[in-house]
Amino acid sequence: MKTAATEMLDIEFPILAFSHCRDVVAAVSKAGGLGVLGAVAHSPKQLEIDLEWIESEVGSRPYGVDLIVPAKYAGDDDGGYTLDDIAKLIPAEHREFVDDILARYDVPPLPDNDEPGTGRSMGGTNGNAPFSAKNAMPQLDIALAHKTSFVANALGPPPQFLIDRCKEEGKLIGALAGRPQHAERHQAAGVDLIIAQGSEAGGHTGEIGSMVLIPEIVDAVDIPVLGAGGIGRGRQMAAAMALGAQGVWCGSVWLTTDEAETHPVVKRKFLEATSADTIRSRSMTGKHARMLKTAWTEEWENEETPAPLGMPLQPILTAEAQARINRAAHTVGSGAENLAGYFVGQIVGTMNQPKSSASVVMEMVEEFIESVESLARQLEV
Repeated sequence: MKTAATEMLDIEFPILAFSHCRDVVAAVSKAGGLGVLGAVAHSPKQLEIDLEWIESEVGSRPYGVDLIVPAKYAGDDDGGYTLDDIAKLIPAEHREFVDDILARYDVPPLPDNDEPGTGRSMGGTNGNAPFSAKNAMPQLDIALAHKTSFVANALGPPPQFLIDRCKEEGKLIGALAGRPQHAERHQAAGVDLIIAQGSEAGGHTGEIGSMVLIPEIVDAVDIPVLGAGGIGRGRQMAAAMALGAQGVWCGSVWLTTDEAETHPVVKRKFLEATSADTIRSRSMTGKHARMLKTAWTEEWENEETPAPLGMPLQPILTAEAQARINRAAHTVGSGAENLAGYFVGQIVGTMNQPKSSASVVMEMVEEFIESVESLARQLEV
């Protein structure tokens, strides 16, 4: 396939795969797409390990890295709050509420020798707060020191330091947008590629659906646009490109692949879920993010309980609780099993059987071709 995105990124198929799992990233790049490693939960050490492994697997094929650095952030004059700073700001009632959830669902504490956050953690690393410049700078340094060809920022316009560093190193930079105004700001800041992400998407997402958002953003900017949100099959890829996108950005569809490191209990839930089984919730990160409906999200939706805190307080508040839940969720019928969940988009309704990542890529391409040919036949006279 030949689009502005394939030429810009030097890939065969305009399919970008966002995943926190290095195996998925490598598999998609080897299949002709572009794997993009979500690095927000990686410690610098783990990111170094994973990027070296990816490069050993993909050879000369390109891959990308996704960071999360808000342009505006509490305490960002000094690079963002430290974990100690945030600990002092979390209200006692919120700590008590989280403790109460864990107690009512009988979630056991972590073993004394367990150290969540040393490898991957939404709670930040090395004393730095999650989603902060201080936390992202080491990640960016490592990404740019490797053969990373593409760097994406998944939360708002990329800070100027991130754009400048990528430009200096000759790397392409992309950013997600949930409104045309966001895309216009990204282009003005120097971004090379816009990911127009509709509300159907998993993780941090806005309120506008892909069918409306993609053509709005395509019309608003003069740089290539990728469609995202509710895309996991070839027909949806064809629809996004018919709306003007030069390719697609997919995240959720890889969560049930053979290579994915998704928690086994959560993977089973995904395979059984329908497209109606997700919710936009602030319960994990403090910003609206689409995830699987679980007992955890229900607890935070209760009007009689404390509202989720903003970013970065909420992920610090809940990091240990999530680690406890994930560790104990393997026990069938347990409270932890009921609480366990993860970010996922509405495409989960068609993620009903495990497949290899390469199979997902090829099936998308084949169905895309069938869809385009079917439309072309309708023009025949």
